[in-house]
Amino acid sequence: MTTLVIAEHDNTELKPVTLNTLAAAAAIGNEITVLVAGSNCQAVAAQAAQAAGVAKVLVAEDGAYEHQLAENVSALVTELGGGYSHILFPATGNGKNIAPRVAAGLDVNQISEIISVESADTFTRPIYAGNAIATVQSEDAIKVITVRATGFDAVAAEGGSGAVDSIGSAHDIGSSRHVEDKLAVSDRPELTAASVVISGGRGMGNGENFALLDGIADKLGAAVGASRAAVDAGFVPNDMQVGQTGKIVAPNLYIAVGISGAIQHLAGMKDSKVIVAINKDEDAPIFQVADYGLVADLFETLPQLEAAL
Repeated sequence: MTTLVIAEHDNTELKPVTLNTLAAAAAIGNEITVLVAGSNCQAVAAQAAQAAGVAKVLVAEDGAYEHQLAENVSALVTELGGGYSHILFPATGNGKNIAPRVAAGLDVNQISEIISVESADTFTRPIYAGNAIATVQSEDAIKVITVRATGFDAVAAEGGSGAVDSIGSAHDIGSSRHVEDKLAVSDRPELTAASVVISGGRGMGNGENFALLDGIADKLGAAVGASRAAVDAGFVPNDMQVGQTGKIVAPNLYIAVGISGAIQHLAGMKDSKVIVAINKDEDAPIFQVADYGLVADLFETLPQLEAAL
């Protein structure tokens, strides 16, 4: 049996979340093949081939895959899927967009956001915003799975020697097209890959006050996130949102500033190694999961913290 892992990439670099997904594939115990679908993405294929545990890399290069349109990529994966026992996607926006289409195309159930592998057909996944863990057993011949990266330690990015093969299959369904990318440019690490994250909530008051987090983030090499309440209030863009309906993070250090700790937010960050909470409300739920809590006015505390670093 062989497991197919769908690589997350930008046609230039292999995204770190793919290495976490490979760890889940390794736990299943099958031979691992990686699919790199994109345009001018040979460099990505070479990186994937070097990852620990990868036996083979399939490269599908075509303009139809340049922007990872779900309709086109899912058609390719569905075509290839019959030859594999497991198909794994990172549980990113991209993976969550493609995986259900593949499961429907193969007429199987999807298993979402697994956090551990119990056996080749049994997995665990969080439910009820992470307050309970479900053990799921699948009898489908092909198992389509999304992997929550925070549940698995990444495999080594180097040391492997997988073979690289090109495949000529191209699917341009024509039902969607890429219009443009609007990307926030930042020297800071991505939220889902950062070892330190500092997030602000409704207590920040407005978007301009998020600048109070920038100096601390720069000194700590941290990514800056936000609660859903802050995003919904228009303080910051939604790509900064941490939580059940945002990004799931598990950094070594998570600093929550002015965040009350709604269950939806906790679901996205409570697996962090060390959690620090700053909030003037001593009864805020965030203190129940925090390793260190400071009951204080953030507008006084943040400048002091930045000065002390």
